[in-house]
Amino acid sequence: MLYPALKSLHIISLVAWMAGMFYLPRLFVYHAEAPKGSPQSETFKVMERRLLKAIMTPAMIATWVFGLWLAWEMGAFAQGWLHAKLAVVLVLSGLHGLLAKRLREFAEDRNTHSGRYYRIVNEVPTLCLVAIVVLVVFKPF
Repeated sequence: MLYPALKSLHIISLVAWMAGMFYLPRLFVYHAEAPKGSPQSETFKVMERRLLKAIMTPAMIATWVFGLWLAWEMGAFAQGWLHAKLAVVLVLSGLHGLLAKRLREFAEDRNTHSGRYYRIVNEVPTLCLVAIVVLVVFKPF
């Protein structure tokens, strides 16, 4: 019973994390286009902070905890597909950190990036998700 429970918790955590990874850069697109100090800008600050602190970061931590625990239970640490998946998840975690940095810049009205920049950043989680799913489903090595 432990394996299905861990797998379920890992997937639920991943879905919550990815929802935030898709949504936060989209909020940044609109925030970058709002005048600094405007009511819209201040609203975006609250939305972004709550999304990162209340949903994304706890979900990222839970994804890592349940994923590593699941890999341990499966005995998968010697398998190449898991190494590749972990590399992609590290990229995703690095992006999470970059988004947290950008959030701080917005909070201090120091953003220097355009909406176009955030539109491009918004594509990275999708590419990572595709890679992760392919690695987990096909286990190519």
